[in-house]
Amino acid sequence: MSRVGIALGSNLGDRFAHLRAAAACLRGIALPDHPFLEASIYQTEPKLCPPGAPFFYNSVVEMAFGGSPSELLDLTQAIEKKIGRQPVLVRNAPRVIDVDLLYFGDQIIDTEPLVLPHPRLSERRFVLQPLAEICPHLVLPGFEVSIRVLLEQLDSEEAALVPVTG
Repeated sequence: MSRVGIALGSNLGDRFAHLRAAAACLRGIALPDHPFLEASIYQTEPKLCPPGAPFFYNSVVEMAFGGSPSELLDLTQAIEKKIGRQPVLVRNAPRVIDVDLLYFGDQIIDTEPLVLPHPRLSERRFVLQPLAEICPHLVLPGFEVSIRVLLEQLDSEEAALVPVTG
């Protein structure tokens, strides 16, 4: 059993409903009788996306999982497909849902197609702020400081995110 962190994002269609559907699917594969932590949903500006891309809704969940990292990757990709994600040719194109693995217990993985902890996690407020909401004292493998400290170290000119409600 490992505690795993998963980022959720959507910038097409009913973004709130897509995130709720993904969280419900994840709850279905989480180990029962273990905490299932779900952060607030935040609206975030698209970064490195094509011009005119809609704003994202983002959140993070942390849950217990009993399988392997590759099994979880397969399951998260199946959740994306179930909710309606289509293959795209343009990098960072708008999408119905993103379900991205952030970490898998204390494992460090650097393979194709999986790198954990997520290589850009420490640079992304849209991941760190919701993760700090539910796991502020977590120190990821390969890091020396907590999620809360990583969030505090981000560019102070970038405003804190404000939760949205459905």
